[in-house]
Amino acid sequence: MKTLVDPTHALARGLGAIRAQYQVPQDFTPEVLAAAEVAAKRVPRDHVDYTDRAFVTLDPASSTDLDQAFAIEAAGGDLLLHYAIADVAWFVADGDLLDAEAWRRGETLYLPDGKAPLYPPVLSQGAASLLPDVTRPAVVFTIRVAADGAVKLDGVERAIIRSRAKLAYETATDADLPAGFAELARRIAAAEQARGAARVDPPEQEVSAVAPGDYQLAFRPRLTAEEQNAALSLATNMAVADALVAHHTGLFRVMAAPDARAIARLRNTAQAYRLAWPAEVTLDDFARTLNAADPHQAAFMLAIRRAGQGASYAPYREGVTPWHAAMAATYAHATAPLRRLADRYVVQAALAVANGRAIPDAVTAAFETLSKVMAKADALAGQIDRSVIDLAEAVMLSNEVGRPFAAVVTDADERGGRIQLSDAPVMARVLAPKLAPGDAVQVRLTGVDVEKRSITFERID
Repeated sequence: MKTLVDPTHALARGLGAIRAQYQVPQDFTPEVLAAAEVAAKRVPRDHVDYTDRAFVTLDPASSTDLDQAFAIEAAGGDLLLHYAIADVAWFVADGDLLDAEAWRRGETLYLPDGKAPLYPPVLSQGAASLLPDVTRPAVVFTIRVAADGAVKLDGVERAIIRSRAKLAYETATDADLPAGFAELARRIAAAEQARGAARVDPPEQEVSAVAPGDYQLAFRPRLTAEEQNAALSLATNMAVADALVAHHTGLFRVMAAPDARAIARLRNTAQAYRLAWPAEVTLDDFARTLNAADPHQAAFMLAIRRAGQGASYAPYREGVTPWHAAMAATYAHATAPLRRLADRYVVQAALAVANGRAIPDAVTAAFETLSKVMAKADALAGQIDRSVIDLAEAVMLSNEVGRPFAAVVTDADERGGRIQLSDAPVMARVLAPKLAPGDAVQVRLTGVDVEKRSITFERID
């Protein structure tokens, strides 16, 4: 990892400029904050008492907006996952000030110097967050996970829970986690492989605070506990999606697979990286063999991700099966309502259909309009993330102009290629002919503009 040395506070100024450029909300209006204070005092009354169940949370150590808590129990050969989701709809009513502000924001925006939350902190980090050792209202999904990893929604109910522990990806041990956690994650992973899922999770560039005023830029691989925890969310989201499809309603996460031309380009890329991809092996099967710890394989994982057509949201349409190619399944977002607007409505729909009630009209109407709102919010979050990375790269290299670097070409076109530096977590473009993916090259840093968040290289070998 590389710690950014920023004695002139260029990074802090740059983050301020990014916030201004993308109009990142600085705070909530006094009226919205006052509404949140009132909502936070709302006492649950339509909830059963689950405080005797041993729920825990598992998140990054610094997280305080805790959407999910879980408990696991055996049921013969099956495992029952009790997945508690923050009951945001208990605090936020359709059409009120909090709801209107959430529709303007769409999702929580994350920057290294702080986040712009979807809901005021008194809710998102307080009354609605599933913090430890306090009672909280939640919507508890009970997911039955069979020995082969097949999932089924057994029930959904509002409940009061009390998390026993706030566990962190970085420090959680097997002894900390509920019995059955690793086995449940293993079953979900086995089911993914059996159905041909092709989720690719390469290391990603990330800027994070390590101390007040100090930041690091690094390629961050996913930790084992993080991967296992993602399996719990995946199981819940798939079970919810199946239940909604069966009732001809819902909002789904959909994604098309890379087309034939993209796969052909990927085969050329794999050959350039000297990766053995047999002709008879599909992209999905090959992707499952990749190891993110190997630089060439990690770069190829990034190439796979760029070759895809991107995920989006789509409401239910009669006669159309909503499909997420990377999951090889029908899939919805229901497990992060404190951070994503759409999840609040999916949770309400699941609560209704699981209990034989009509879906509220406001939820059905929201499914028709949320696709555009979430697409706009996702695009904004992506632009901010990329701008933060560009800024960090410029700050980190601001005193290195003229220095040569070893690099690997990750992809190329007729004008040049995208490179990854070998000794720094930096990716950039270089204009040079006859580059091919997988080439090891020498480049020189020719320019840095911190204000414009830009770096330029030339090839020198």
